[in-house]
Amino acid sequence: MRQKYHQGKYTIKNPQKYSGKGEPTFRSSWEFTFMNFCDDNPSVVAWASEPCKITYQNPLNGKVTAYVPDFVIVYMDKAGQKKAELVEIKPATQSKPDLARRRTDKMAVVQNYAKWDAATKWANKRGMRFRVLNEGDIYQNTKKPKPVKPRKRK
Repeated sequence: MRQKYHQGKYTIKNPQKYSGKGEPTFRSSWEFTFMNFCDDNPSVVAWASEPCKITYQNPLNGKVTAYVPDFVIVYMDKAGQKKAELVEIKPATQSKPDLARRRTDKMAVVQNYAKWDAATKWANKRGMRFRVLNEGDIYQNTKKPKPVKPRKRK
């Protein structure tokens, strides 16, 4: 059975901060929450969704293919220095080997690590940092949206 993901187009509130092309698409509630964070946070100077393509070799099939990271953000740190980061959002089960229980999650971890190695090198060449965030990082300081409970019929 396939899971249903929260997907859609994000409505930008501060268009002067968005540096991407076209309307950003979120592919999970975690990405939606992160987009809101980037759009609302005064420390974030600029952000873009799916900003670039990075080639890497897939270790599962040996093919060279493209990886598209979720975000790039530019922000002012606490010391007033401008920083840039390439950001990927993934479930912990697909980003932490010790949490990958199912075979598909274990394969996803192997493939993701190859992508992230290429992304780290790409970001470092451009003076940026590459970071992977999971649900624990996304909802650490914010509340996870609560599902709407259906009303009882009388």
